[in-house]
Amino acid sequence: MQANMHEAKSKLSQLVETALKGEEVIIARCGKPAVKLVPFKPSGRRVFGLYKGQIKISENFDSDATQNEIAEEFGV
Repeated sequence: MQANMHEAKSKLSQLVETALKGEEVIIARCGKPAVKLVPFKPSGRRVFGLYKGQIKISENFDSDATQNEIAEEFGV
């Protein structure tokens, strides 16, 4: 479904209900699609320490030699 800006202002509640039912709602400005109205999906709960013990960092990751090598790769 596509609605122009003026129509969206006056029918926002109906457009939200349409989007919540799963239908794609596009709001257009001057006949050109501008934004898509989609349902809000809360992000999942963060679990701290989920990857503890699974990530290995070398002991020299911040050494001068490593930093120089990275700088050379990026032309700095």
